[in-house]
Amino acid sequence: MADPHRFDDLFREFGPVVLRRFFGGEGVFAGETMIGMVFDDVLYLKTDEETRKPFLAEKCKPFTFEKGGETVVTGWFAVPERLYDDPEEFAAWARAALKVAASSPTTRKKAKRGARSPHPSTSSG
Repeated sequence: MADPHRFDDLFREFGPVVLRRFFGGEGVFAGETMIGMVFDDVLYLKTDEETRKPFLAEKCKPFTFEKGGETVVTGWFAVPERLYDDPEEFAAWARAALKVAASSPTTRKKAKRGARSPHPSTSSG
């Protein structure tokens, strides 16, 4: 895995994030919610129909992958290059991604499942 702190400056205005392995790339997590992912050094943020509009206006590309001989287009869009130099504006885009991700059925299902079956606390040391 590449430097886990390489996006710290970019996310400075948004807040802390953690990078975790995710298939062949990395997931970008705010708390337990995955708001972004990194594949081939490209940062993608989670979008919905509404939050996708600014990405499309800036001609950003969606994350795609091959499955069964077909190209699958996802709702994850590459961050515009100009935002890498503007952590304040980037934070607004990241907050929108967090809102979308937090309201997704998958995230709600995980949160509900986690609330139902608490794991015993373990401490080391």
